[in-house]
Amino acid sequence: MCMYVFVKERVESRSFIPEEKIFELLEKTKNPDPARVREIIQKSLDKNRLEPEETATLLNVEDPELLEEIFEAARTLKERIYGNRIVLFAPLYIGNDCINDCVYCGFRVSNKVVERRTLTEEQLKEEVKALVSQGHKRLIVVYGEHPNYSPEFIARTIDIVYNTKYGNGEIRRVNVNAAPQTIEGYKIIKSVGIGTFQIFQETYHRETYLKLHPRGPKSNYNWRLYGLDRAMMAGIDDVGIGALFGLYDWKFEVMGLLYHTIHLEERFGVGPHTISFPRIKPAINTPYSQKPEHVVSDEDFKKLVAIIRLSVPYTGMILTAREPAKLRDEVIKLGVSQIDAGSRIGIGAYSHKEDDEDRKRQFTLEDPRPLDQVMRSLLKEGFVPSFCTACYRAGRTGEHFMEFAIPGFVKNFCTPNALFTLQEYLCDYATEETRKVGEEVIERELQKMNPKIRERVREGLEKIKRGERDVRF
Repeated sequence: MCMYVFVKERVESRSFIPEEKIFELLEKTKNPDPARVREIIQKSLDKNRLEPEETATLLNVEDPELLEEIFEAARTLKERIYGNRIVLFAPLYIGNDCINDCVYCGFRVSNKVVERRTLTEEQLKEEVKALVSQGHKRLIVVYGEHPNYSPEFIARTIDIVYNTKYGNGEIRRVNVNAAPQTIEGYKIIKSVGIGTFQIFQETYHRETYLKLHPRGPKSNYNWRLYGLDRAMMAGIDDVGIGALFGLYDWKFEVMGLLYHTIHLEERFGVGPHTISFPRIKPAINTPYSQKPEHVVSDEDFKKLVAIIRLSVPYTGMILTAREPAKLRDEVIKLGVSQIDAGSRIGIGAYSHKEDDEDRKRQFTLEDPRPLDQVMRSLLKEGFVPSFCTACYRAGRTGEHFMEFAIPGFVKNFCTPNALFTLQEYLCDYATEETRKVGEEVIERELQKMNPKIRERVREGLEKIKRGERDVRF
């Protein structure tokens, strides 16, 4: 035991983000040769994860025609691996007490304007019922970093979420966004059957990180950097990484995400289940968030999303409601596989809409559309909106999931299961307009299948129409 602790502490004392190497690669690959760019694109289309030099090359592409080739490749690659489905979820903020003082965050401890609140068990049940009544089946629960939010507290709240049923609905997968834990803490949280444990490094640039996180446990760069290592050592198969774009140079952050991916692959044999790429948004009484130092333009945002997709072909990519609806509709087509919808981030705001106000939120959301409207928009664009949790509950997680995802077989399972959850939504929650376009999409997708699979899927769809729920392929 003592030797294990010594080795772990020695490993975590050094960063796996080679800053000088990143700067060197970004400088070395300026003005890339078009032939080299196309060679890299083809490697990605062959479903191979890119190396840092290759990603740096794509980041330096400025030629409009080459950029369009990158965008087209991102669209193609996502279709090859995941099909045309988009997985939907909602964030559920459990509490906003926090002992960190991150200068860009509305929940920072020094912000005396924000209203502090933690959901009681009864309030949590009300929130879950409100979410289920919309049609949600997948959540990410969010907590501030505070002694009150212990692993035991987190586990208890997740257990309540899973055991709160309402009508025909329930939450079938709970992902977690919480502070980094000890290995023993992660084991407690894992015991209630979580999905992905997500930690954003915020910025991979150490000097910037230390400047923006002056106080609290989050000020320890390496403790956070190795947070997901400890999660995987505790047996959590699926982990999610992310950077908050706008804190430092966006090209550097993309490289940081890639090096984090490579680190997890090399140490554990499997990369992150998801990558998130939110842009910083305004928060109440938080001057830094109003004028971030490294603003990312919409065009650069599209570019970084497409390049992340090409760099890590098999990983889920999460686009949040921080972005306005019009931009989300564009960026979704560049390789995104998951989005939130109908989101509210005030504590208690799903069941009491008056709680969704600035002094109760961490930041501002720019896509306020209700879930049904987002569903209809996706359907009209040719996507299959999905609430699927079949892979998770069938054991297709971690390395086993990647065995399916990397060669692109995952969509063979995902499309039928996506159609089942879409049919559930159409039967139980959709407006008439959404139901009509949804049925058309289901029939179109059925016609693409080989006859044997089509027949099995039709049987499942009929079971759902007769009232059965949680049908799986």
